[in-house]
Amino acid sequence: MSTAAKTLNYFTDPARTEAIRAKRRQLIEAQALPGETFEQAERRYLYEGDRATSTTNSGQSPGASGSLRKPPEGDAQADFFVPLLYDVATKDSRSIMDVAVFRLSKKEKRANEKIRYERADGYVEVASGPAGMASVWDYDIVLMAISHLTDATNLYKQGRGEKPSRIFWPHVSEILKFCRRSDGGRQYEEIEGALKRLSTTFVSVVTTTRTKGKRPLREAKGEGLINGYETVSYADNGRLTSVSIELPMWLYNEVVEAKAPAVLTVHPAYFLIEPGIGRFLYRLARRAAGKTHAKWTFKLIYERSGSTGSFKEFCRILRRLIVANDLPEYTLAELPGKSGPLLAITNRDGQLEESAELPEEHERAKGNTLGDDPSSPPA
Repeated sequence: MSTAAKTLNYFTDPARTEAIRAKRRQLIEAQALPGETFEQAERRYLYEGDRATSTTNSGQSPGASGSLRKPPEGDAQADFFVPLLYDVATKDSRSIMDVAVFRLSKKEKRANEKIRYERADGYVEVASGPAGMASVWDYDIVLMAISHLTDATNLYKQGRGEKPSRIFWPHVSEILKFCRRSDGGRQYEEIEGALKRLSTTFVSVVTTTRTKGKRPLREAKGEGLINGYETVSYADNGRLTSVSIELPMWLYNEVVEAKAPAVLTVHPAYFLIEPGIGRFLYRLARRAAGKTHAKWTFKLIYERSGSTGSFKEFCRILRRLIVANDLPEYTLAELPGKSGPLLAITNRDGQLEESAELPEEHERAKGNTLGDDPSSPPA
């Protein structure tokens, strides 16, 4: 089967289209407020967290600088060939949501650099190539792949589809629509650049296991954020016509081979978060706080972010995000801590209860998979 045929089959299969549309309606109806129409609930869900809505609902102070950009023109318009971004719920790998396996800056390319996160039993290292380190915005493509892979896996386990492969064939327009980007300017060209950076950003996890009476064993695992890619474009103007992405084994195993996919749902407004640190904070909140709440020290957040800036500058940006308080799903607040300021993260629909302070040092984390920190409460 050709790439084009596989793409057509995946995105326009009637049974799959009907299933995801029904799932969307159930999701929106569950979010509806008393007396609200389906159309009103649909739009509110899609744009929850944008500047206008969050200013009203999250207690943002007047004049506070928002952290979300405006949705692109035609963002909510349906396309017969392109499922809406919430037709397939956005998913992320739970194991890497509390460390930054990418750069958070748009300006700093960080080519041929490394970020190292120390752990009690080893470390996690992110290494970039000459094309530069993948950014948190490049990672949107990985989120899309995880989302569609999870959807296809669920259909497969229900006996309604074939077992998905590691090769992902999205429409170019689907990438832009799913990631809530416009299709003008250099967006098509930027997709190819993002794929190159994702394929050359290598993540390795080194773990040392010590057993009483036996020699310690050191285990090292490593793969790129994607394994490889192939694009076809017009030679005269460079406009992409097709894309294929090979997903890494760690991601494929977490979603397809695991008894239950090791993923968490991400709110559609995540793609509208403009600052890189804001995106990292949302992923951290989704992983650590889930439907309830969590506390992290400013220091630990800074260390997990891989930021190259000073701690003082990081705290300034963090406090600006706290004042704006417009991240999707979560409210942010600063509290005093034993060894420095704490960030309190609370789900807007959760209970305001006293939560235990999370460990303030990496040495207390003993996870064996990338980013997995058992000191964080399950989401």
